[in-house]
Amino acid sequence: MACGGTPPPKAAKTAPGGSHDPSQWPSDDHSLCETFVHWKRDPQLEVSETAGPGSFKPNIRRVFKIVGERDNRHTVLLCREIDSNVDGIKDVVRTFNEKGEPLHEEADTNFDGKIDDWINFANGAIEEEDVDTTYAMGRPNVWKFYLDGQLSRIRRNTHCATGKPDIWEIYFKNHLERIGEDMTCDSHVDRWDRDAQLMAQEEAQGVEIADAGSGTAPVTVGVNGQVSDGGAASDGGAKAKRRSR
Repeated sequence: MACGGTPPPKAAKTAPGGSHDPSQWPSDDHSLCETFVHWKRDPQLEVSETAGPGSFKPNIRRVFKIVGERDNRHTVLLCREIDSNVDGIKDVVRTFNEKGEPLHEEADTNFDGKIDDWINFANGAIEEEDVDTTYAMGRPNVWKFYLDGQLSRIRRNTHCATGKPDIWEIYFKNHLERIGEDMTCDSHVDRWDRDAQLMAQEEAQGVEIADAGSGTAPVTVGVNGQVSDGGAASDGGAKAKRRSR
């Protein structure tokens, strides 16, 4: 879904006010870059608009800034936005730092005119993705965290009225290792379901496992199979038993 990707088929849903007929495109394309770099109001910024695959009119906008002096003077990309379903309304935006590394991305993935996907980058790599899978709340109910480009853990709000996570998924090398569930909505894990085979592999490798933000203390598994919970867990001090999913 990154900016500049190939647009979906013409049958894709349109945003409110949008149209798949280019002659009916609104004059206001709901620029998302304007939220971050105010390109309409800053004469020092340069704007380039191009037509991507499947579009007869420009549907990609790039905003540049001139930096440096004399021989070092050059332009850097600050923001790129795209109308990915070609209905005249921008629905994906990505911002960059002056090194050209991505910083943040937002997207309206179902084309209803509301942002439902937020991505943060660190050192050019994805660090966190927050998603509103309800398309109605206007705030995330799924939080995905990455480490060195690999999925590390996911938090989900599935039933607690507080909007806080009640499901925690822990991943190891992109494989789901265990799932924790808060059944009482007190922000503490009540039950862990684990992949016994994967946990055994980690024990043999002496892997340290931490449930960051999950309501339990980190668990360290030693090479000899001994387990240390790093202190009393926040669920009353009881150690979670290993279970096979």
